[in-house]
Amino acid sequence: MGESPERAVARARRLASSGAPASRAFRRRALGSLQRLLVSRRSAWEAALAEDLGVPPFEAWAAQTGVVLQEIRHARRRLRGWMRPERVGSPLALLPSRSRIEPAPLGVVLVIAPWNYPLQLSLAPAVAALAAGNTVVLKPSEHAPATAALLAELLPAALPEGLVEVVPGGPDVGAALGGSGAFDHILFTGSRGVGARVAEAAGRTLTPVTLELGGKCPVLLDKTASLRVAARRIAWGKFLNAGQTCVAPDFALVPSNRAERFHRELGRALDRFYGPDPEQSPDYARIAHRAHFDRLARLLEGLPIRRGGTRDRETLYFAPTVTGPWPDGHAAGREEIFGPILPVLPYDTLDQAITLAAELPPPLALHIFTRRRRVARRVAAAVRSGAVLVNDAVLHCANPALPFGGVGASGYGAYHGVHGFDRLSQPRAWLTSLPWFDIPLRYPPYRGKLPILRRILR
Repeated sequence: MGESPERAVARARRLASSGAPASRAFRRRALGSLQRLLVSRRSAWEAALAEDLGVPPFEAWAAQTGVVLQEIRHARRRLRGWMRPERVGSPLALLPSRSRIEPAPLGVVLVIAPWNYPLQLSLAPAVAALAAGNTVVLKPSEHAPATAALLAELLPAALPEGLVEVVPGGPDVGAALGGSGAFDHILFTGSRGVGARVAEAAGRTLTPVTLELGGKCPVLLDKTASLRVAARRIAWGKFLNAGQTCVAPDFALVPSNRAERFHRELGRALDRFYGPDPEQSPDYARIAHRAHFDRLARLLEGLPIRRGGTRDRETLYFAPTVTGPWPDGHAAGREEIFGPILPVLPYDTLDQAITLAAELPPPLALHIFTRRRRVARRVAAAVRSGAVLVNDAVLHCANPALPFGGVGASGYGAYHGVHGFDRLSQPRAWLTSLPWFDIPLRYPPYRGKLPILRRILR
């Protein structure tokens, strides 16, 4: 942008204070403009995502552009109902008055986006903010520079000035924005450590925050699971975007007597997906940047590799990798892997598997593969998570009717669909009294009125 972030924030505040973004017509027009921009410049978005992450066009559409378009269409169709005031009763003591609750915009929302899904996780929160009548200041990740540059170029040109202001920059820019006190809400997606710092800085200015973090999302197969189907869906969810997905399966818990067959089915699935040499596959993404590549390489040390493990630091290729259980005390047992490494942990009893998953901090998603509903409910009751998927992986993120968010260490607050609208709106109380009918009971002098008040308020 070539200017200070303060000017971008000032433009967003000026437009929010005008009241224009609060009207339903303005909101629908803004969302429609964003929808047309995504469709008309589809090839440009795909090229930027390919440059940043090596994302194939299919994944760019299925996991990024298409998800945002679904959010937009869902919001535009339902906006009238979401904005409708809720009539509520008034107690006898407040007569003559009428009461209602109206969802009011918060004002200016700061969106701090990550690098792993730089388009989806920049614009899906922005859609929620615009649907709720807010303006947005967007801080894209410096680790996805092509997508960040395209956002900064195209969004201001397609939308009214101040509606979505893009502020590129590094961690210092994000930290300055998050601690500035200039915003009415902050929505952050990223790591737990950075999220904690964002929340701490925002707390000093009493700015509310939504945190979308991650965690070690378990996948648990019981003895009734279809191993062929489970392996295919787990492999897809895990190695989508080269494993750089916050809701992807982090590790798999498999009955001991089925573990070897599961390894074979995973191998077959990976061969079908990416061929004998995934490095040559046009459908397999790359690691986003070298610091993350180096972290994954260190994490792989000491893990018993069953498949994959090859990598190239120059091209940021990291093969789809399946390992055995992590050794005691290994970092893979504590840290979110967030890459194309899938440890498979055999277990002897279901209680043992549940205990292992439940001992970890609650993740964004819990995946359960079983044919028995009572097993799914038992596991879900014991293992806290932001979402539960039964016999599938990752797909809940693509349903705008479902809330997307974490619990505990994986964050707090949720968005997508009406849940984002509610999160980024204020339920504003309205009480309207009639000016021509005035009951004198509430006014001094109070002599003789207390018994009447007690009868009314009992």
